[in-house]
Amino acid sequence: MTTFRFSTEPLDIQALRAELEGAAAGGYSSFEGWVRNHNEGRQVRRLEYEAFEALAVKEGERIVAEALARFGIERAACAHRVGSLEIGEIAVWVGVSARHRHEAFLACRYIIDAVKHRVPIWKKEHYLEGDSGWVNCERCAADAPSPADHADAPAHQLDHHHGQAPSPLPQPDYSRQIVLPEVGAAGQARLARAAVLIVGCGGLGVPAMSYLAAAGVGRLGLVDADLLEASNLHRQPIYSLAEVGRPKVELAAERLRALNPSVEVRTYPTRLDARNADGLIAGYDIVLDCTDTIASKLALNDACLRSGQPVVFASVYQYEGQLQVVRPGHTPCLRCVWPETARDGLVGACAEAGVLGPVPAVLGTLQALEALKIVLDLPGQLTDAVLMVDLLRLNVTRLRARRAPDCPRHAAGRAPTEQRVDAAAIEVEFESLQSALTAGYTVIDIREPGERARQPAPCPALHAIPLAELLYGEQPLPQAERCLLVCAAGVRSLAAAHELRARGHAQVFSLRGGLAGLARETTA
Repeated sequence: MTTFRFSTEPLDIQALRAELEGAAAGGYSSFEGWVRNHNEGRQVRRLEYEAFEALAVKEGERIVAEALARFGIERAACAHRVGSLEIGEIAVWVGVSARHRHEAFLACRYIIDAVKHRVPIWKKEHYLEGDSGWVNCERCAADAPSPADHADAPAHQLDHHHGQAPSPLPQPDYSRQIVLPEVGAAGQARLARAAVLIVGCGGLGVPAMSYLAAAGVGRLGLVDADLLEASNLHRQPIYSLAEVGRPKVELAAERLRALNPSVEVRTYPTRLDARNADGLIAGYDIVLDCTDTIASKLALNDACLRSGQPVVFASVYQYEGQLQVVRPGHTPCLRCVWPETARDGLVGACAEAGVLGPVPAVLGTLQALEALKIVLDLPGQLTDAVLMVDLLRLNVTRLRARRAPDCPRHAAGRAPTEQRVDAAAIEVEFESLQSALTAGYTVIDIREPGERARQPAPCPALHAIPLAELLYGEQPLPQAERCLLVCAAGVRSLAAAHELRARGHAQVFSLRGGLAGLARETTA
């Protein structure tokens, strides 16, 4: 027997009642809700009902099952109309059969009250002078039933709950967004069918995934290989200090499932690159790039151009951010806008450049908004433009973007050829900087002056040339047989070594792991 159903046709009460009959039942109670011709002093012509049926049926069946367990009844069912109803028609019916009338009365009232409060159903009242707009039925219901309302339920049904009937878990309520004319129940159903992949669970990914889960996106994929660090928390506040050291994808999935249990969350504890990008994005409708590496962004750009999936890019530098949406075949791609992208490490990441937590939060929220606009086909989508946001001065600029006619990606998605030296040939390891000097290297500290002041290098015989000055300033690379570049963690020094080698300096190397690697070797 179907315990909860919707119908576009008038309800057959006799047939519904017949489903509840049984030899063990001695009592029967029912409730019928009729369409009346007035509401709050206004004359009603007719009603309309809509429901998010995928979630509503599941929740309605859960409510009936709760009533069966609480009150010891034999059978119960609920039917609700959707569509247009005339005055006098039955909008909702609840029926309960039980051994005794008392339990039937209690269960019937419990079911109708819970349905009104928990099942995503919306109604529109048509008056002589207009309509009410879509209103969630919860706003029209009495207070939700509490255990005290049913304190006289049979004792044998309460013992295994320690003398008190359990309160039902609250369910997702999308009424505040469904009331928007551009969303409605149909839009909510589209969100439930959507699948979004979020690459990066950091400062951009945290707000993006939170708002998409809260909006009811049916499936979210999370890609991240990092473990949580204490320095992440000021811009990634869904995590906690006690969880430092755990994988971010696991923690993020736990939070999203707690926020909205109806959302399916899949985790991919890996780093996206050109080798695995195609496999990771397969099966998703939209991709959000929430990474902080140029290599990952380009890999996503190219994979999505091959597959035809839209991808929403965002990046942050100190107090500024950029937002770009790439719709393959319709908008410029990342390489069209940035044909000469810098290497990873040449633009300061949060660890070196610094960032205030709300800055990536704003950009990540905008990513979620653009994804929702795509799913719901809302107006105002970001197309042939790059949005530049200066959050220190609260300035927003739209830069017109054009598809580059010579972009190699638009035709077939083939990777552009790029001559790069393998990192293994550039990175070298030493136990100390002194041992590098002894081996004949000229050691160059490319960190910023503030970094050097906070953490002086453990060796006095160094050249101190900040990265920007080394690459673009007037101070030349020291004349030496071999140069060893040093930074905090080895990222900027490796990128700078690649760049200098491309300029013809064949004997430039990078200290693997940077000064942090030397510190780990010392403590070990």
